[in-house]
Amino acid sequence: MAIGKLALWFNKVTDSEFKSFNTISATMYAHYDKILNYFNNRSTNASAESFNAKIKAFRSTQRGVRDVNFFLFRLTKIYA
Repeated sequence: MAIGKLALWFNKVTDSEFKSFNTISATMYAHYDKILNYFNNRSTNASAESFNAKIKAFRSTQRGVRDVNFFLFRLTKIYA
């Protein structure tokens, strides 16, 4: 159902005279499976993005990483 409505929207945009919407349409077309995944399953990658931000913040407090194994060990002890 959602894929049909999105396809109709793509058709309307390509038939319209607004050329600026073509860029938006191309971006949505490139990522339509991820967009529809949210509406079908109500799932996002917000938890992964949040965890990635925590890793980046932790890495910035360490002023670089020399020993990767020890960094991963500390990371698992703090956030696991």
